[in-house]
Amino acid sequence: KLSFILYLSAWLEKTGPKIKDFRSGFLPFVLLLIPVIVAMSYQRDIGTLAIIVLTAGAMFFVSGTSYPQIGLGLLGGGLLFLLLTAIEPYRWQRLMTFFNPQADPLVSGYHITQSLLAIGSGGLWGRGFGQSLQKYLYLPEPHTDSIFAIIVEELGFFRATVVLVLIGALAYRGYQIAGRAGDGFARMTVFGITSWLLFQSFINIAAILGLIPLTGVPLPLISYGGTSLIMSLFAIGIVLNISRHRYGT
Repeated sequence: KLSFILYLSAWLEKTGPKIKDFRSGFLPFVLLLIPVIVAMSYQRDIGTLAIIVLTAGAMFFVSGTSYPQIGLGLLGGGLLFLLLTAIEPYRWQRLMTFFNPQADPLVSGYHITQSLLAIGSGGLWGRGFGQSLQKYLYLPEPHTDSIFAIIVEELGFFRATVVLVLIGALAYRGYQIAGRAGDGFARMTVFGITSWLLFQSFINIAAILGLIPLTGVPLPLISYGGTSLIMSLFAIGIVLNISRHRYGT
């Protein structure tokens, strides 16, 4: 994700105003995405693919592309989602489970059912730090994909909201730094990194809350996992370095 953001930032800066042209902007952008889409499809990781496509799309949008190209991109993204869902039976099952998780609560709907039980049992103030019951072999992946459900169960609605506020503050500060950037590469890099962390946080939390079909991606800076944490901190370090040395903020 980070390497693609850096490459795309350099390409967008080089393309410049020609980004509005279909042959010089939209078509090469799609061609850049195709290898990533193919690789992620073979990995069966539609969650990571969604993060990359959303981040790339946001970067393409702020680079100054035209509205017809945005509409074409949204149409293509929707068709891609339907295609990837249709060719894999388990993805189609996840989509059907999203619409009716109680149809099979012990098999296909087990994960989201246990997640909602954890969130609901947390109430306003939670069971207490470390007092979760769902993490004891009830809720799958409580330390990674499902960590937000455990946070709500232990800390409750009000204190879990602090996590959302912190994510929002991180995004606000990142976009603020991007807006102050003096050159296109730095601006697009910071915007891309901030969008990546924001989209990944949204997909993780929304899936656990049952707002989108369930998919497995870690919650940045919170989920257990050394690789995810290292790359997130590495990306934030790039943002802070741009802010400090270029703008003194």
